Amino acid sequence: MPPVNMSRPSSMTFLLLGIPGLEHLHVWIGIPFCSMYVVAVVGNVTILAVVRAERSLHEPMFLFLCMLSITDLVLSTSTLPRMLCLFWFGARDIAFDACLTQMFFIHSFTTMESGFFLAMAIDRYVAICDPLHHTTILTHSRIIVIGIIVVIRGVAFFTPHPILLKQLPYCRSRIIAHTYCEFMAVAKLACMDTGSTKRYSLSMASIIGASDAILTAVSYAFILRSVFRLPSREASFKALGTCGSHVCVILVFYSTAGFSIFTHRFGKNVPAHIHIFIANMYLLVPPFLNPIVYGVRTKKIRENVFRALGFKVA
Repeated sequence: MPPVNMSRPSSMTFLLLGIPGLEHLHVWIGIPFCSMYVVAVVGNVTILAVVRAERSLHEPMFLFLCMLSITDLVLSTSTLPRMLCLFWFGARDIAFDACLTQMFFIHSFTTMESGFFLAMAIDRYVAICDPLHHTTILTHSRIIVIGIIVVIRGVAFFTPHPILLKQLPYCRSRIIAHTYCEFMAVAKLACMDTGSTKRYSLSMASIIGASDAILTAVSYAFILRSVFRLPSREASFKALGTCGSHVCVILVFYSTAGFSIFTHRFGKNVPAHIHIFIANMYLLVPPFLNPIVYGVRTKKIRENVFRALGFKVA
C-alpha cells in the first residue's frame, strides 16, 4: 500500500474507534462517564474556590490539593468532552495535530497527577510523624518549588512523545482502536519499525510510575506505623479512616495505570475492550474521587462549603 500523506502528516485525520466490541453500548457507557466528569469539574472547582477564598486553608495539604485539582480538571477535560462526542454523536474524526495535543496533555498530566499524589503523601508523613516542624519543613516557597518540579518533570519526559510521532510516516489504517489518542495506539499506525519509540514510552512510564508508587507506599507505611503508636484509640481510628480513603484512591490510580502500561508489554491476550475500558478508568476515576475523598471528607473544606451555601456549621 502506498504511503498516505507521508510528507504532510499534520494534514491527516484519524478515526477514533471507541471501545472495540462495545460500540453498541457507547451511548449507555457515556452516561456514567458524563456523570463522573460533572462531579469532577464541580468538585475540583469548588475546592479551588474555597481554598482561594479562605486564608486559613493556605496550608501545605490544601495547597497540594489545589495543584491536584488543577491537574484533575485539565486531565479530565482533555479526554471526557471528546470521548462523549464519540459515544453520543459518533464524532470519530480527529485531526492529527489535535490528536498529538490531546496525547501530550494526557501523558504529561497523568505524570503530574502521580507526582502530586507523592507530594501529598510526603506532606501527610511530615504532618503526622513530625507535626511540630510541619510548617517549617514545608514552607510556601518549598511547596511552590515542589509543584514546579512536578510540572517540569511531566512536561520534559513526555514532550518527546508527540514530536517522535510527528516524524513518522503513516501508511496503514487511520483507525485508532481507542477512545482517545493514546501513544501506543497511534504508534501502531506508522509504516516503519517503532520499537525504540515504544520502548522509550514504556520505560519512562514504568520508571516514573514505579518510583512514585514505591515512595508513596513507603510514606504511608511510616504514617501507619505512627498512627498505630498513637495513645488514643479514637485518634488512631480517625487517622486510619482518613489514610485508608487516601490509599484507596491512590491504589485505583496506580493499579489501573499499571495494568494499562504492562498490558502493552505483556498482555497480548488481554481483550481489547477490557484493556481500553480500564485505560479510561485511571483518567476518569481519580478526578472523580479526589474531590470526594480529599474535599468532602476534610472537615475544614466541608465547613467552608457549608458556610458559603448559607448553612450553619455547629
